[in-house]
Amino acid sequence: MAAIKKRYFVTGTCTDVGKTFVTVALLHRLKQENYRTLALKPIAAGCEQTSDGLRNEDALLLQSAMTASLSYEQVNPVALERAAAPHLVAAEEGRRITVSRLEGICRGALLTPADVALVEGAGGWRVPLNERETLADLAVALRMPVILVVGMRLGCINHALLTQEAIQRDGLPIAGWVANHVDPNMAYADENVESLKGLLDAPLIGRFPYKEGQSPDECSSNLDLTVLLRS
Repeated sequence: MAAIKKRYFVTGTCTDVGKTFVTVALLHRLKQENYRTLALKPIAAGCEQTSDGLRNEDALLLQSAMTASLSYEQVNPVALERAAAPHLVAAEEGRRITVSRLEGICRGALLTPADVALVEGAGGWRVPLNERETLADLAVALRMPVILVVGMRLGCINHALLTQEAIQRDGLPIAGWVANHVDPNMAYADENVESLKGLLDAPLIGRFPYKEGQSPDECSSNLDLTVLLRS
């Protein structure tokens, strides 16, 4: 299969909407289609101390799901122990996160041969890195089209439209969006998805129903990669 070399930045409408779950599902599906993959999580807040240093569960999932061989430090260069706003945790640890440093590390890792590379953000689109930069600035610096993960729950339409507005204002296109159902009791779930299909300026590339204990691999068949892989 010919290499296509696509790169995408994965963001969400908020924290805990399933960005990693969706990213891993994308990696599984791409692997099934025989594409070489690479995935990065530049910042992870909420890491456990191990014999190898700080490790984040989401970053480890990306590392194990992609086909490329990268060190943990390449996948997750900024690992913060506390699960809180990255700029606050970094300040508490006496560290300063900058877009220029993250961009350099990401660009180095992205030199690894891959057909599709995914860079997963942290939290939502405007998560602060320091007093003047946000994670959105990294996506802009890398010039990556965006995959938007919408956490399907009450308020999701407003959150999705505001996130779309911010992404477009920053000059980046939204390549596609995924409806990830995070509330098993959401009223009018189907109707909300249909409303978003008409309101978002990007195609729906997947819908993941809520199911306790399901794996990203189980949901990978729900993804339509046609738009993402289009040359």
